[in-house]
Amino acid sequence: MELPGFEDVLRAREVVRSHLLRTPALPWPTLARQLGCELFVKHENHLPTGAFKVRGGVNLVHALSPDERARGLVAATRGNHGLSVAWAAQRFGVRARIVVPKGNNPEKNDAIRALGAELIEHGRDYDEAREHAEELTARCGHRYVHSAKEPLLVAGVATGALELFEDVPDLDALIVPVGLGSGICGAGIVRAERSPRTRLIGVQAERAPAVQRSWQERRAVTTPNADTFADGLATRVPQSLTLGGILRMVDDFVTVSEAAIAQAIRDLLQHTHNLAEGAGAASLAAASALRDTLAGRRVAIVLSGANLDAATLRRVVNGEL
Repeated sequence: MELPGFEDVLRAREVVRSHLLRTPALPWPTLARQLGCELFVKHENHLPTGAFKVRGGVNLVHALSPDERARGLVAATRGNHGLSVAWAAQRFGVRARIVVPKGNNPEKNDAIRALGAELIEHGRDYDEAREHAEELTARCGHRYVHSAKEPLLVAGVATGALELFEDVPDLDALIVPVGLGSGICGAGIVRAERSPRTRLIGVQAERAPAVQRSWQERRAVTTPNADTFADGLATRVPQSLTLGGILRMVDDFVTVSEAAIAQAIRDLLQHTHNLAEGAGAASLAAASALRDTLAGRRVAIVLSGANLDAATLRRVVNGEL
């Protein structure tokens, strides 16, 4: 299995734009002044599930065979991938079962159910939920939709980067949050064709650094825990397909603290009046950490999602994280 090519992304664009609106890439002058660079925010939080993943879900489910649709779908998630699969499944009339870890974001759980999917709670974290989804696939014959090991999903996700490079040319740097890496791999595929000079920078949480450590050590590194409130970053086992792309395409990789992510959520609220979940704010936290390096540069960050539950938002606003 290989990552998609640029032609696959162009084909995915035709599918995605027939179901989803183009998201804006906006400058926010007061935020740019704070960072000391020319800054653009790609607002994937404006998509109907509140996150970028739905691009991939639409492209993948659109391409399923009649047999795969009849078997139904199963996916494991901390939220946004499950929302993506559930939204696309509802759009195309396909049954979906979504496995989440126990104690998962309750608002994401409710949103998945509201889209008509069956929600199954299992395991202590994403990777244990994933293992259960794989067991269901073997037992029930569903079409398993991995959150990263799906070329059609990566091609769909990459359409966001295609929009960004069309709307904001001549970028010096693009910062992308990384869970398992579908978003940054999609960005890398498009960057290679549309803006090779742009530095591609990944960001993970300090308390969930498996992919960053893998990039740094040039080998797959698994961590015992992924203890971050940024659930879109909370993975501890890298995925081989996307990790291979990350090792080839990513120019720099940073980790940020829980406090820095929380501050970035507050900054996005203050300066853009947009809500960001932890993973969605991580790219801004990275830009702040790289302030000296990025000074005077033309920079874009991906606000990848807005699905922050109310209880966590209160803790962020009150400075409890």
